[in-house]
Amino acid sequence: MIDLRSDTVTRPTRAMLTSMAAADTGDDVWGDDPTVLRLQAAMAERAGKEAGLFFPSGTQSNLAALMSHCERGDEYIVGQLAHAYKYEGGGAAVLGSIQPQPIENAPDGSLPLDKIAAAIKPIDNHFARTRLLALENPIGGKVLADGYVAEVVQLAHSHGLATHLDGARVCNAAVASGQSVAALCAPFDSISICCSKGLGAPVGSVLVGSKVLIDRAHRWRKVLGGGMRQSGLLAAACLYALEHNVERLAEDHANAARLAEGLAQVAQVKVHSHATNMVFAQFPKEHCAPLEAWLKERGILTQMLYASRFVTHMDVTRADIDTFVAAVKQYFTS
Repeated sequence: MIDLRSDTVTRPTRAMLTSMAAADTGDDVWGDDPTVLRLQAAMAERAGKEAGLFFPSGTQSNLAALMSHCERGDEYIVGQLAHAYKYEGGGAAVLGSIQPQPIENAPDGSLPLDKIAAAIKPIDNHFARTRLLALENPIGGKVLADGYVAEVVQLAHSHGLATHLDGARVCNAAVASGQSVAALCAPFDSISICCSKGLGAPVGSVLVGSKVLIDRAHRWRKVLGGGMRQSGLLAAACLYALEHNVERLAEDHANAARLAEGLAQVAQVKVHSHATNMVFAQFPKEHCAPLEAWLKERGILTQMLYASRFVTHMDVTRADIDTFVAAVKQYFTS
């Protein structure tokens, strides 16, 4: 199957499975799984932070970060389109008693500085205490501009706010921008980095930040049920991904550009944007469900909506892109 629904659908390669099978393990709840410790140290070093903590998912990593920065009744400022707000089940409010203050994202994915400033609450018992600014980079495949990141973090810090980055695909941002992961992470107090998206591991994210922050997050990971035992088996996959699958993200970006170019040749399709490994395109509404089913019959998995997203990854080749584009053209001409 050619699966363009997400970069979370990749399967471990034989080499990755071999590294998992050979992993040294211990009990990570006791803190003595050597492979987990290696992963946490490696990710922290790559991000330029003091410490790291392995989580089973990015959702849990983000939530633990929010709960480590904020107390009950506090507030975090976040984008309407941010994963940590829109797609994580309201965990901050439900489990952390943290109030989200969502702001509409600009077309480039950023949060306008004036809207952030206006959303910060004064010190008054009537209001939730604004404690944190949470950003996502890249967001919708788009990499936030360097100058913007510097400005927005300075604004947050000038108001006494901590900053968290949902950097699930920060390695994509690094490859696309030509910068290091450490440079992109440097302005933020904490960053959640996912290994199970473009990097191709089957599961796992690492939260990085100061030792003090990670110590707090360690407790919340336990409370949230994220303490795992011989999780070095999973950490080994993440280590392999980190060591072998970062630079190759450029191939996914090139394939996404090729996909966008191909769809732009179809009169019935309007390509809205493409960046890093994502393409967003609009299809006639009446054709979405029939086209999705038609493609599935031909071994192509998509999620066809009025505004559809297609995501390239390590299990999608240049030839697969051409096959998909040809199939879409055939559908509209048959």
